[in-house]
Amino acid sequence: MQSIDVRQLAKLDDENSVDLIDVRTPVEYRAAHAVGARNIPLDTLDPQAVASGRNGQSGQPMYFICQGGNRSRKAVQKCLDSGVENVVNVEGGTNAWQQAGLPVKHGKKAISLERQVRIAAGSLVLLGAVLGYFVAPAFIALSAFVGAGLIFAGITDTCGMGMMLAKMPWNRVRDESPSCPVS
Repeated sequence: MQSIDVRQLAKLDDENSVDLIDVRTPVEYRAAHAVGARNIPLDTLDPQAVASGRNGQSGQPMYFICQGGNRSRKAVQKCLDSGVENVVNVEGGTNAWQQAGLPVKHGKKAISLERQVRIAAGSLVLLGAVLGYFVAPAFIALSAFVGAGLIFAGITDTCGMGMMLAKMPWNRVRDESPSCPVS
């Protein structure tokens, strides 16, 4: 899997327009993104559709960026698995982009998906403990279920609660930013 440092990518972008794809959720993208990036969320990414709709950039690499580098690595792997090559992961993601002082477009801020997961998981664990103590001991199973889900998320590097929260209405954006058509 190919990777590139944000400074190297910015230098390439100065010399030649690069195809930078941000695979975070629309809400995360709207809050802050690298100037020139377009948003195609990882959960809707269709590598074949993206590769075929590149308008004259078919020979150039596609660069994938996210918040810290994890989702962009998954996007690159998804492309490679579907036969789309010449894809590159941007190391460190938008965090590294901002730390390097590169141009960022800021928009409406929102609570990050990671924080939403922490709030929801903590609330469910507390609710299970309180109901288990005051109502019926069986409610402790709710806390155990959330704990098991967090362990699973840590081991597999996927988070069912995060995927569910990403689909909630407050995490959706109405066509405020340019994005690529996907299947």
